[in-house]
Amino acid sequence: MSGTLNKVMLIGHLGDEVKMHYFEGGGCIGRFPIATNETYTNKQTGERVTNTDWHNVVVRNKAAEICEKYLSKGDKVYVEGRLKNRQWQGEDGNTRYSTEVQVQDFTFLTTKKESMANNNQSASRPNSGNAPAQKATTKPTQPAGVNEPESEDDLPF
Repeated sequence: MSGTLNKVMLIGHLGDEVKMHYFEGGGCIGRFPIATNETYTNKQTGERVTNTDWHNVVVRNKAAEICEKYLSKGDKVYVEGRLKNRQWQGEDGNTRYSTEVQVQDFTFLTTKKESMANNNQSASRPNSGNAPAQKATTKPTQPAGVNEPESEDDLPF
């Protein structure tokens, strides 16, 4: 195979708000960090360990404006793009390097506002969704042809 591939797919949470930079020609870029986690159990101690990696994400023009409008810190997002290495001279004279994900496609998975609304909705109706599922799983276990009256006193909740 003679071709090459530079492709990145990430699902993670925004670590900060989208920072916008506008150019004279009307273009713009948005930058934000995404955190991805790796969780495993340490075999020696049995303790759960979580490692977080931070990724610098860059979106351009209309996509950047959409991200700025709808995304905020803590939101979960899927981004797809390519890696780009940058190098520049720092104020102290040292050469600095960074690796960025240049976004080509993205999908908003959850927003903080949606998550908070779902949590508030389920808190106000604690048994919603649980009772029908419970009944659906218990009915098929009865043998066919048995006609016993159902008693609501025997429900586990």
